[in-house]
Amino acid sequence: MSENRKSLVNLNSGLSRRSALKGLGAAAGLIAAPGFVRYGQAQSSEPIKIGFQCHRTGIGAAYGRWYDRVTAAAAKRINDAGGINGRPLEIVIEDDGTDPKRGAEVVEKFANQHKVDLVYGTLFSHVVVGSAPAAGELKIPYYVVSEGYHVASGKLNRYCVQPGITDVKSQARSMAPWIADNLGKKVTLVYPDYAFGHDHRDFFTPAIEAQGGQVVAKVPIPPTETSFTRYFPQIPRDTDVIYHVMVGPAVLTFVKEMGEFFGSGGPQLFGFIDSLEAVDIASPGLEFLEGSHFWEGMPRYAQPDQPDYVTAYRETVGIDDNGASVNDGKDISTAAHMFGCWETLNVIKAAMEACDYKGPDDRAAMIEATEAMTGMDAGPDHPQGKKLFNGKIHQVFGEQSISQVKDGKLEVVHRTSIEDGAYEPEADYTAMSF
Repeated sequence: MSENRKSLVNLNSGLSRRSALKGLGAAAGLIAAPGFVRYGQAQSSEPIKIGFQCHRTGIGAAYGRWYDRVTAAAAKRINDAGGINGRPLEIVIEDDGTDPKRGAEVVEKFANQHKVDLVYGTLFSHVVVGSAPAAGELKIPYYVVSEGYHVASGKLNRYCVQPGITDVKSQARSMAPWIADNLGKKVTLVYPDYAFGHDHRDFFTPAIEAQGGQVVAKVPIPPTETSFTRYFPQIPRDTDVIYHVMVGPAVLTFVKEMGEFFGSGGPQLFGFIDSLEAVDIASPGLEFLEGSHFWEGMPRYAQPDQPDYVTAYRETVGIDDNGASVNDGKDISTAAHMFGCWETLNVIKAAMEACDYKGPDDRAAMIEATEAMTGMDAGPDHPQGKKLFNGKIHQVFGEQSISQVKDGKLEVVHRTSIEDGAYEPEADYTAMSF
């Protein structure tokens, strides 16, 4: 058992060794790596097992690292409070390589080999889209933390739910009015050329047009690209604002090359923090970002007016005031997204308790219990802010932050309302059969 405990401490390096060891034992978060390794059992009853589809490798690895840590912290918190329906929560991890084909295989492995109660935690849109059919065929709940519109579109199946993080359609709609009022109305979009980027393209365009603006150019870039300068000449000279959202291991290169190309005399910059998740804004070559703005799902930097429950959340998941690991100031978090893991696990707990979940025969009842949810109050279970869940489209709506780079740090300058990102549902999963 001592070796297993060491594995848990090393796995969750966002937590201090002392705090991790303190929580181990009777009510520890239970984590299982590929091959199913038990680290302990909180209670004598059979655990509720959640299969965590983790991007440990591939272009989503930086997110996967922090999704992993937040999942461990949230599971420990749930177990410390007595688990779910008196049963301990056990997390079984499989790496999907941020690959859709492998993602589907992982879902099948969770269902058929690990015999988990549900699958959770997928981020990258193409992996969600590639994995969802397997979840539907296997009739296993699939709770994603992705942001893509694929869930709310109604194109997946009734087993797919996104209750802990807002989607791109809502985010883009809530950003457009502020951009038009404060930065300009002629916008060039620079985005990754896959489902997530296409959502930004498809939903920001009508959103800015509704504000009297226009998208003057669209610049798609392959998500695995490593050099970006050749794309920038496609940006028209009359562009007021560059709306950029990039992902993957080369995001730092993307932002640096953008600065080298435009210098200090280019268009206004509005980025989704995806372009800099896990990247230190104080990195050499990023000085040109001073004064520019970013969307953040949850602020990376501690804000002076943040509630106590936000401070507690940050401490529990192991990030300092700059949004870096408390154990390594160079290990920058994916704070704008990873809160979704914490909140989704709390939604899963609430749904299981509402339907008195006992096992796989109650999976449909668990989905129905989730569909019945509406308002979610800001607090320890939902530190990012209050939310409203729409059971018909299996999608949650929430507040967003717009932050400005000031003295090399991100400071929140505007907070949108839930209503700013609201849209009419285009589907109804509740009308689908299980």
